[in-house]
Amino acid sequence: MKHKIVLASQSPRRQQLLADMGIPFTIKTLDTNENYPDTLEANAVARYLADKKADTYVSSLHDDEVVITADTTVVVDDLILGKPENAEEATAMLQQLSGKMHEVITGVCVCTKQSRHSFDDVTKVWFRELDPDEIEHYIQTYRPFDKAGSYAIQEWIGMIGIEKIQGSYFNVVGLPAEKLYKTLKAMKIF
Repeated sequence: MKHKIVLASQSPRRQQLLADMGIPFTIKTLDTNENYPDTLEANAVARYLADKKADTYVSSLHDDEVVITADTTVVVDDLILGKPENAEEATAMLQQLSGKMHEVITGVCVCTKQSRHSFDDVTKVWFRELDPDEIEHYIQTYRPFDKAGSYAIQEWIGMIGIEKIQGSYFNVVGLPAEKLYKTLKAMKIF
């Protein structure tokens, strides 16, 4: 490995995906303001935030380090569904996703002191109509308060509620693994 990889994420899902890809990494997290301009289109927010997070790290990178930053958004009806603050917000989000297609967009930035490559990946996800008791059960059992859109595809609600996806499954989990691998190879990180 030519570079030491730093994953700038507290997400256990992103950490697990990178580990499952066989990529050695360390974790480093810094606080980043996740505000974005109101004028930014919903489908551009994830990439904007991934770049913004990378800006926080680049000055502290060593010459042999590369940092990976990412942000995932859930977009339905041109609205971004963030992380719910409580059960009421989670319920409202899942009701909004019920019976519809939405997009999961993950923006990624791979950055060294010398170069930067940003990209995003979009996966379309279709939920069947969810019963109120299914939504309540999921929220009470899985407490999805750290998840954009109030759900994780790999959990119960994804297993019983998602009819189909178009695009990368791993993108919905939190990291477009195939695109990330190709980017690291193209940048000669390994």
